[in-house]
Amino acid sequence: MALILSIETGTDICSVALANDGELMALRESDEGRDHAKKVALFVDELLRETGVQPDDIDAIAVGKGPGSYTGLRIGVSFAKGMCYALNIPLIAIGSLDALTEVAREDYDAGILEVEDDDWAKARLCPMVDARRMEVYAQIFDIDGKAVSDVVAEVVTEESFTQWRSQGRFVIFGNGAKKCADVLTDAIVENVVPSARGIVRLAEEAFNAGKFEDLAYFEPFYLKDFIVIPSKKKLL
Repeated sequence: MALILSIETGTDICSVALANDGELMALRESDEGRDHAKKVALFVDELLRETGVQPDDIDAIAVGKGPGSYTGLRIGVSFAKGMCYALNIPLIAIGSLDALTEVAREDYDAGILEVEDDDWAKARLCPMVDARRMEVYAQIFDIDGKAVSDVVAEVVTEESFTQWRSQGRFVIFGNGAKKCADVLTDAIVENVVPSARGIVRLAEEAFNAGKFEDLAYFEPFYLKDFIVIPSKKKLL
């Protein structure tokens, strides 16, 4: 039973949600893809004003930990850690693919997805976050939101995810899914995008279970190392 502020900035979407006891109170989102550092602070201020909540009322901050954009994850995690330090409250980290799957499940329950009931009942859900070219960060979930595979960085080919595609309808979604449609021709492609609302229920469960992060040492889950390519220009 907690008042939790949730932040998701791991893709082009900047999303902030405020929830009480696992129920969404207010949400702010932008898909403009830039200025996450400015938007996340602005959105938090707007949510607090809209709901009348004071910063000291917040019990915890939850953040999407990745995988995703290196810069986006750093912005969200740094902001969340700063608020936790300032308010002396715990930090909750939620896998970004877990949260994306939660959004898909909510959209299905709301009748937004076009997946037939018979297909959904035996589906494998595969959230995909775009990495580069034909590579995605992905993980497989059942329809109850339980992970049945590890997170992978997959260069998608016709042979990708064969084990899971043979078990039932293969539903892909996220900002990495569309580019895979021509390769994974048997997959159902749905328009589901990252949102902090996908963190809400998972964060409430983590809070009740006391699953908090160490503020001093917590880092985003990048999955792959960030590589800086040195300039070819010679320094004089």
